Amino acid sequence: MQLRRLYPHGSASLSVIKKRMTIFRCAAVLFDLDGVLVDSTRSVERQWRAWAREQGIDGDKVMAVAHGVRTIEVIRTVAPDLDAEAEVRKLESREADDRDGVIAMPGAIELVHAIPAGRWCVVTSGTRLLASARLRLFGIPVPKFMITADDVVNGKPHPEPYLKGAELLGVSPQQCLVIEDAPAGIQSAHTAGMKVVALASTYAASALNEADGVVEKLAQVQVGLDGAGKLSVSVS
Repeated sequence: MQLRRLYPHGSASLSVIKKRMTIFRCAAVLFDLDGVLVDSTRSVERQWRAWAREQGIDGDKVMAVAHGVRTIEVIRTVAPDLDAEAEVRKLESREADDRDGVIAMPGAIELVHAIPAGRWCVVTSGTRLLASARLRLFGIPVPKFMITADDVVNGKPHPEPYLKGAELLGVSPQQCLVIEDAPAGIQSAHTAGMKVVALASTYAASALNEADGVVEKLAQVQVGLDGAGKLSVSVS
């Protein structure tokens, strides 16, 4: 995938141009879900901290590893003696029912509608049950393809989730652009050979500097088709 920059004034310095707009040419866009299409940060933290209290575990210790990583891997890290699969079912059922403060990210519905069907997918660390519930709750189209925690052996930051997403879409990883909100997801996508635009929703922009671009709002991401039929994703 090529990364191209607009040069609207010819002689403008590169540093100024980078602040104005970056254009990514790609065959498909892969979205993380929580913190990208759906703002669920408060629900996620509320349920994780409640679970930590029940287990007698430091909530801060849990939250330090919880974002962007599969629930089962978090539990195996902070509470290896528990039945991780049973705890996942409990936690994700609670998250699916917890709608307080959960909203669609501004611009999410408009952004996915701008991408032709079959050329985008969701790659999430949540289960299929949780992901489908959140998408339907806000009227965000459930994509034809979706990779969830149920579909992989290794979750983010391993590249397996994004590699499987590219495979389902029928495109090479190098022709994919990822929209992420967490360092673990950025690492996963980069290791898979993909470019990444990070949304500073869950983490501060300074924590996302490994991404190929960082935005504060999804409205800063615009998608169109170029003359060759590729997606042209502009980030301003």
